[in-house]
Amino acid sequence: MILYGISTCDTCKKAQKELTAAGHQVTFRDVRATPLSADEIDRLVGTFGDAIINKSSTTYRSFGEFLKASDPEAQLAAQPAVMKRPVIERDGALTMGWDETVRAKYL
Repeated sequence: MILYGISTCDTCKKAQKELTAAGHQVTFRDVRATPLSADEIDRLVGTFGDAIINKSSTTYRSFGEFLKASDPEAQLAAQPAVMKRPVIERDGALTMGWDETVRAKYL
């Protein structure tokens, strides 16, 4: 299981803690420290569409008009922290966020 996020994200920390407590082996991938590849970005956008972009984040709000008008792939490539977090990959399937539905799937 891979948890994609950023190290300062409280939701990512909470998800990792709960997943580990439930017995999952979690590999944390800080997308700032190890940016997503073009293939990974394409997969995320292909799975979640533009919902992968957290438009309420301070990162997104700091974008200039050009970047805000760009496609999600360009936004993720420019600023990986704009990704909604966490994204969890298990057995080839992806989930996004840490709401009750996602928690129920893993816990």
